[in-house]
Amino acid sequence: MEPIRIMPGENGRLIVRLPYSPERLAKIKTIAGRRWHDQEKYWTVPNEADMPARLTDLFQGEVFKLAQALQASVKDVPVSAPRPASLLDKVRLAAQARHFSVSTEKAYVGWAARFLDRQGGSPPESLGEAEIARFLSSLATEGQVAASTQNQALNALLFLFQEVLGKKIGFIEGVVRAKRPVVLPVVLSREEVRAVLGKMSGTTRLMATLLYGAGLRLQECCNLRVKDLDFYQNQIVVRAGKGNKDRYTMFPEAAQGPLRLHLEAVQRQHQEDLSRGLGSVAMPNALARKYVTASKEWGWQWVFPATTHYTEQETGSRRRHHLHETVLQKAFKLARIRSGIVKAAGCHTLRHSFATHLLQDGYDIRTAQELLGHSGVSTTMIYTHVLNKGGRGVKSPADTIGLEEGAT
Repeated sequence: MEPIRIMPGENGRLIVRLPYSPERLAKIKTIAGRRWHDQEKYWTVPNEADMPARLTDLFQGEVFKLAQALQASVKDVPVSAPRPASLLDKVRLAAQARHFSVSTEKAYVGWAARFLDRQGGSPPESLGEAEIARFLSSLATEGQVAASTQNQALNALLFLFQEVLGKKIGFIEGVVRAKRPVVLPVVLSREEVRAVLGKMSGTTRLMATLLYGAGLRLQECCNLRVKDLDFYQNQIVVRAGKGNKDRYTMFPEAAQGPLRLHLEAVQRQHQEDLSRGLGSVAMPNALARKYVTASKEWGWQWVFPATTHYTEQETGSRRRHHLHETVLQKAFKLARIRSGIVKAAGCHTLRHSFATHLLQDGYDIRTAQELLGHSGVSTTMIYTHVLNKGGRGVKSPADTIGLEEGAT
């Protein structure tokens, strides 16, 4: 566990070098007068007499490195010695052991932290169905959260109690449920898709083309590796998609030529990284131990790599991650605005548009289901509702009585 480092700074402030995690970030933001220094990559807080003690109390269970001048102000806190793992650490480790996605792991840890903070310091072992019910109800009544958010919180708390604490949870009564609205997906017309893509360029345009042309989810596109592209059979292999499922989807011909040129540039970059002793990427599950050199092989490289390297905390090795999804999200939003489209469309709208246009072209719903990776056809049926909206094939009564401009 990387320690939290606290040392004197300038102008009456303390420097806090804080290893990143959502929980630590939330905690440091509770301190009045804290300040983030982007260039130096550390926080500073007011150098008050009790601040070192407050920090060590705030980050209980963490490992600390305190400057010699500060150690006298902190009593009964073992410095540079690991403490037992906190409950949130156990949630994180349990999620990792079950190979949950990073986003699911962060969500579960976040909900566990919010739930425990609301219990007034009560021991987790003493909590149960009543406390869970009150917390979930407050999300609906006070937080006004969506039904999907409330369900995610419920799943996280069931995981906390049953998988981490080993406590069986029975029927949870009296929960005020958030209402699940019937919301149709936003769909762009073919002309609107063409207009948005026309305002994009480079890597982000290529990624957006795959979202629309292959029906990929945003993260599925970011996670593509070179070996997942099959130019000869015109198909893309989506590995560990939603629900940790693999699937095949189509490889649009419109993207193949630009992708070949893109991969040539990526391969040159990879060769330069190898010449500098770099060139490795993160490997799924335990493959890094099973195939020691595979992380530097061309086939395992990201199709859309990031422009910079990062340092892997556990091993200290420098690696290149895939392009962050927010890069594409920002580029798409800017292109949508520039093209004059007012629909509330995001990157996922391209996937909705892919499915809708497939059905408009006469492909059967089972084909669309498999290409999209839906577990059941009922999920894919939402796009038939989209097709039926807007009066397709039905003539409005207003168009039958001569209300057009100038008619008498």
